[in-house]
Amino acid sequence: MKSNASLAYNFFLVLGDMLALLASFIVAFAIRAASPVAVANPMQAGTYVLIFVSLLPFWILIFALLGLYNSNIYERRFTEAGRLFLGSFLGLLFMIFWDFLSVSPIFPAKLVPIYGFLFGFVLLVVIRNIARLMRTRLFMYGHGLTRVIITGNTSMTLELVESLRNSKVSGYEVIGVIGYRKKLPDVIPSFTNFEQFLASKPDDLHGIIQTELYANDIRNTEILNYAQENHVSYRFVPGNSELFVGNIDVDLFRGSIPIIHVHHTALFGWGRILKRLTDIILGGIALAVSLPLWLVCVVLIKLADNGPIFYKATRYSRFGSKVGVYKFRTIKQAYNNMSPEAGFAKMGQPELAKQYRANGDQLDGDPRFSRFGTFMRATSLDELPQIWNVVHGEISLVGPRALDVFEMEKYDKKNLILSVKSGLTGLAVVSGRHAMSFEERRKLDLYYVQNWSFGLDMVILLKTIRVVFERIFRHGARYN
Repeated sequence: MKSNASLAYNFFLVLGDMLALLASFIVAFAIRAASPVAVANPMQAGTYVLIFVSLLPFWILIFALLGLYNSNIYERRFTEAGRLFLGSFLGLLFMIFWDFLSVSPIFPAKLVPIYGFLFGFVLLVVIRNIARLMRTRLFMYGHGLTRVIITGNTSMTLELVESLRNSKVSGYEVIGVIGYRKKLPDVIPSFTNFEQFLASKPDDLHGIIQTELYANDIRNTEILNYAQENHVSYRFVPGNSELFVGNIDVDLFRGSIPIIHVHHTALFGWGRILKRLTDIILGGIALAVSLPLWLVCVVLIKLADNGPIFYKATRYSRFGSKVGVYKFRTIKQAYNNMSPEAGFAKMGQPELAKQYRANGDQLDGDPRFSRFGTFMRATSLDELPQIWNVVHGEISLVGPRALDVFEMEKYDKKNLILSVKSGLTGLAVVSGRHAMSFEERRKLDLYYVQNWSFGLDMVILLKTIRVVFERIFRHGARYN
């Protein structure tokens, strides 16, 4: 009953990687051979290809060691691209090292491996995206699906059902839910216990996902034993799911007792040093590049109503420390430094305060803002001064959104989020900040805290640049 879909996909990934690398280095050889400049080590094309093919398995081994054939990597596009680049570079170093040790040169010229590396990385990304697209197409026709059952009576049970029920997207088919006492979607069969499920004679079961650790150990053992004896994958979702998505170490305590150490955040040790260096270097560059834009904003703010240029807000950062973050002032001077309720009351429209709070502390066409202030908020240009906060160390370039004290106090897991510095940008910014509820945004913040990586920071920064430019062009056209 073991699924062969992942094995088949891995086979095609290996085959595709080999063809991509082979084609790239053949093209590199052809380009260099077509050059009028004489090559340093003339060789026949057949000899060159034979040498490269014999070394290609070592390159694929490097990919395998980097996890490029594991589902937790190839199902995450940006992570996969980063690993492909690293694997391509390490493969290139291996080829160059082999060339150094070899009695006879394996490349006709020094530029051939460089060309091959560049072409190879691009072609690897293209072929893997084609493979991903083909796999998704097969899901739409019911091919290659992983058939699973979910057992347990927790909130995570229904959340899993909802996330997996669209098999055309998820690649999973939920063939039954065991022991869930609330209403399920009509298309999902429900079973009272595991014995009842087995009595239905399920075909082609590939996996079991257990969302509840039963008080009766016999029930837990029965499910696990069935999975082991029938070669079915088994996964357990802990009740405290927010805790266990963090950085986990499994070790032997006192030499003999298995123990799980869950870090509050993956950002510790060398990671904190690397992140701070990144903030200083990239923040310093961003500060220098954006200074002309600062000048434009300063002039337009002064022309609007000749009030203060900056607004200093108190925000929470790491370990619950309160920091002052700077923004360009976007509210008209008449309503500056007032609560929304006081500002709307002053303008004679107190009913707008209720709309503002009911709409998640935002209001379309908020009359408290100047015309240019509205543009700055829509395009996030009002947050440019926070780059100084980044360089100075109060906040980081990437992190949980820096919320005011009142908002953060409403969240019961605020201490988990405050394990790291707040950020100028974050997952909520690049995932549709205004389209999500407060709870959804905090879930993204919590995910970032517990799953931090340098690569994730780089992805968020690149997406932020794209989002900011999209907002500037979209709202700029409207502003004009």
